Amino acid sequence: MKLIDLWKPLVVLSAAAGAPGGALAADPQLDLKTSAGTIRIELYPGKAPKTVENFLQYAKDGFYNGTIFHRVIDNFMIQTGGLDKNLREKKGREPIPNEAKNGLKNDLGTLAMARTSAPHSASSQFFINLKNNDFLNSANAQDGWGYAVFGKVVSGLDVVMKIAKVPTGNSGSYSDVPREAIVIESVTLVTGK
Repeated sequence: MKLIDLWKPLVVLSAAAGAPGGALAADPQLDLKTSAGTIRIELYPGKAPKTVENFLQYAKDGFYNGTIFHRVIDNFMIQTGGLDKNLREKKGREPIPNEAKNGLKNDLGTLAMARTSAPHSASSQFFINLKNNDFLNSANAQDGWGYAVFGKVVSGLDVVMKIAKVPTGNSGSYSDVPREAIVIESVTLVTGK
């Protein structure tokens, strides 16, 4: 497995964010405080505007508080954002358009929207890639769409890898469920709007 350089943070012009004329404003960063530690993520509204807006609204509403990492597959990804500790699905909003053709790749440490086999079915659930998962990119996807990357981990990748190593098993109709719940306790905006 070759090592990759995580891409440098993207920046967008944002006069509306109160930055002086012509100054660059950083993309939004949020802390996912989990029972396993804190993961800081950065979102890319310039590449995935609808996906980022959707994620930020769920975060603002407190929707992610109390959700668990319900699907953990080491050397692939960890998934969260829709189920509580009892594996009950939380009622999300309407699905959003798939923005996978935005140039961002499902590389190590990136966040992407989970979805069903229908390309435009993503709602609240997302995953963090544990390696470069090229087959999830739109250019390589069997359905021609792939999975929309909208951000990346900027600190706390050690927490992500710790979650990846927890023992898992089957629970009801779900597989790869951590035997001890890993819970998102809160999602807090750190920078940006």
